[in-house]
Amino acid sequence: MTGGFPLDLILFAMVAAFLVLRLRSVLGRRTGFERPPAPEPRAPGYDPRAAPTLDGAAEEVRAAPAKGGTRHVLPDPRTPPGAALGRIAAAERGFDPAGFLNGAEGAFRMIVAAFAAGDRQTLRALLSDATYAGFEQAITAREQAGEQQRTEIRAVHEMAIESADLRGSTAEIVVRFVTDQVNMTTGPGGEVVTGSDAITELTDLWTFQREVGSTDPSWKLTGTSHA
Repeated sequence: MTGGFPLDLILFAMVAAFLVLRLRSVLGRRTGFERPPAPEPRAPGYDPRAAPTLDGAAEEVRAAPAKGGTRHVLPDPRTPPGAALGRIAAAERGFDPAGFLNGAEGAFRMIVAAFAAGDRQTLRALLSDATYAGFEQAITAREQAGEQQRTEIRAVHEMAIESADLRGSTAEIVVRFVTDQVNMTTGPGGEVVTGSDAITELTDLWTFQREVGSTDPSWKLTGTSHA
């Protein structure tokens, strides 16, 4: 055809636009818990079945499926934690408490697995400087003693936002994790030093912080404790 716009080009453009819209709906938004680059080489004793694959892609970390599903608990907007989440959402465009919990579960699993494997690179990307120093000290002591850490998360029963705050530009959220875990440390000869292979229910309180408006989308772990 001469003098007219080719019909096949119009059809190709319509198909391309449709595919772009579908991809955006599937990929969704970033939560701020981004996957760090894959560490090479792996630390001694690393078990690829115990940790998510880190391919270096800057994509959203999705919660790994837990047995029976994970119950997410969000505070009432009328409570102090709920009001604080509202202030964080107002200061940080795109922040969503439910999406945050999904990312927090992924970060929880990655950090627990990385600590057991002695994966310093992954921990460095997800922890604050002070928290990383404590984790790194424990890993070094374990390596010097010739010990191996085995940690398995068998189920994540519940995740709840315990508290939240916005101090200046610093957003802070405390998450309660209720999980079934196996934790055991073995010595050079394979003898059990601490823990056992029994499944134990644990309740952990983890504190995450982020500077709202920062170009770095990551929430960093700044503190851990047992409830």
